[in-house]
Amino acid sequence: MISRRSLLLGALGTTAAVSTAKADSAIDAFLDSVNLDPSTAGTRNFRLARQWRPADVPWEGRERAGTIVIDVANRYLYHVNEGGETARRYGIGVGRDGFRWGGTAVVGRKAEWPTWTPPPAMIRRQPELREWAGGMPGGEDNPLGARALYLYRGGRDTLYRIHGTNAPWTIGQAMSSGCIRMVNAHVEELYERVRVGSRVIVRQA
Repeated sequence: MISRRSLLLGALGTTAAVSTAKADSAIDAFLDSVNLDPSTAGTRNFRLARQWRPADVPWEGRERAGTIVIDVANRYLYHVNEGGETARRYGIGVGRDGFRWGGTAVVGRKAEWPTWTPPPAMIRRQPELREWAGGMPGGEDNPLGARALYLYRGGRDTLYRIHGTNAPWTIGQAMSSGCIRMVNAHVEELYERVRVGSRVIVRQA
């Protein structure tokens, strides 16, 4: 991942000899002033609004630690921390009208740099995707991004995922076919925190 320091110093081409503490302080102030999230640097739109960055926030729900709660209306995913009094919050992209869903599920499996296979219904809507009917290998161009959490219900794959994206500018938007999108660096963090079998609650309102 690109560090806050290397990002700014590379951009400014500075050679000033300043102390580590002062440099870090100045860099942090600059990045905050422009709402720049280094985890999205190098993409077409490298600025991510501060509201969509990961943060630990108070949690007043009754869900157990480890539960994932998705607030579709407000475009946030919460992962309840140990103790149940706080949660890790992430900005997300959600399904567009006609592709939204709600209820409960569990994380049935997890994958790093997952293969993406468009379902038959998607291929019927977008025939150009037929090329990938057998699966698109994982990689930077793959729509599932760096990590994927596969959501199951009643022991069956729902075909919905929580996954990374190579289009971080869609965070905060309703543009997907029902899956939950996250910045790659953010879903990598979530991936390490979440266990297979974790409960997922999707709330539309």
